[in-house]
Amino acid sequence: MGSQFTNVLESLESKYFNPLDPEDFRHKAHKAVDFIADYYKTVQTYPVLSQVHPGYLKNRLPDTPPDTPESFDTILSDIQNHIIPGITHWLSPNFFAYFPASVNSAGFLGEMLCTCFNSVGFNWVASPAATELEMVVMDWLAFMLHLPKSFMFSGSGGGVLQSTTSESVLCTLVAARDRVLNEIGMEHIGKLVVYGSDQTHSMFKKVCKLAGIHPWNIRSVSTRVEDEFSLSPHVLQKVIAADVEQRLVPLYLCVTVGTTSTTAVDPVKHLADVAKRYNMWVHIDAAYGGNACICPEYRHFLDGVEKVDSVSLSPHKWLLSYAECCCLWTKNPDLLVDSLRTNPEYLRNEHTESDSVVSYKDWQIGTSRRFKSIRLWVILRSYGVENLQNHIRTDIRMAITFERLVSSDVKFEIVVPRRFSLVCFRLKQLNGFDTESMNRKLLERVNSTGRVYLTHTVVGGIYMLRFVVGATLTEEWHVIKAWEVIKEVVNTMVNEYEWKST
Repeated sequence: MGSQFTNVLESLESKYFNPLDPEDFRHKAHKAVDFIADYYKTVQTYPVLSQVHPGYLKNRLPDTPPDTPESFDTILSDIQNHIIPGITHWLSPNFFAYFPASVNSAGFLGEMLCTCFNSVGFNWVASPAATELEMVVMDWLAFMLHLPKSFMFSGSGGGVLQSTTSESVLCTLVAARDRVLNEIGMEHIGKLVVYGSDQTHSMFKKVCKLAGIHPWNIRSVSTRVEDEFSLSPHVLQKVIAADVEQRLVPLYLCVTVGTTSTTAVDPVKHLADVAKRYNMWVHIDAAYGGNACICPEYRHFLDGVEKVDSVSLSPHKWLLSYAECCCLWTKNPDLLVDSLRTNPEYLRNEHTESDSVVSYKDWQIGTSRRFKSIRLWVILRSYGVENLQNHIRTDIRMAITFERLVSSDVKFEIVVPRRFSLVCFRLKQLNGFDTESMNRKLLERVNSTGRVYLTHTVVGGIYMLRFVVGATLTEEWHVIKAWEVIKEVVNTMVNEYEWKST
């Protein structure tokens, strides 16, 4: 019996699995950091837009996972040979397509520390430092933006780190919904109406449906090129008044500071004045443009913020934080908590029960949450406010360089005024050929070179190209080179069109 027991122990020992050996981690982590640093050094040599076709990876990888371990060197080799070809390189200095998920050394180290602790800080007891650091960082950022004390923990409000703007809008919309339904009755949910512009982010309609708003009660108020595609308070007033006449209940207004298509800025103060006549919840989506408001010369875009109920912005778009980092501030956290609170027995503790601490699980949709505040904390301490302001200003200066290059060429036009680091432009009509088809062809050819990546949008029926400066590694010479690529493609197209017209 004794020998049999010994054999069992020896068998278990021979199969011992240790997934976190500190020295093994140290060795492999050094290799990973070398791989990452080399990627950053060479990223501009890759085609910005991936050149692979759908399904490419399935044919390169096995159908089943390995039964036994593979070496880390082999895994890194496969990443180099099979994964990187399928990457669209958002970190490339030649990436000018979308508002970038900007990165940096301090943010990377902060992300490593976030992952290191693997803290799941759903309430204070689960990790006091995670909760309290988040409260500190949210007040720091509010201070940088000159938000009123009514949005800060040091005042009467507070803030929370969500993953996306979608979650921020959903949480505040649910709070607004419940506040009104508690007054008029749950049976009247079909009367609730929400408002944005036709330039409000596409997530808005999705979020409204998730919150139980009937699709026919989601208003996308038309904007005009004459108003630079911002939401007109006068037009909004007329739309709301028409709904009230139909005995509907205005609930929520989403105001945007920096729309995705053209970075249009809605007039916060005047729109809030309209909404408050109807006791509506007003939310500012400043996901991109709000980041620039840490600079005094751009802070006026948030004028009137004291009149709104909540504000969100995404540091991952322009403040050097990694993806899935959205700050949400609200004047009345209790309304958020009342709608989102959960209190199962297994999470109860004396601190939470006494309401003496913040339980961030009640400020969001899910329960689990990462220690993202440590990432922002490391960024803010490593660089300071002045360097972050200079980062914003540098990107805008480079956008101005591109804007001037476009304006200096008679074949092109700027479609809408540039506010931040996005330039919206297009090729003018050429020899009677359709303007939209020419610009579509231009975009397709420019992106197919692999040397530059741009995107397009259609606003007010106008097809235009979008050139966004914001990738961390971009320098002015990259912007100038991108313009040269565009001009090369245009010159080729001009020659083709002239040949066809003869």
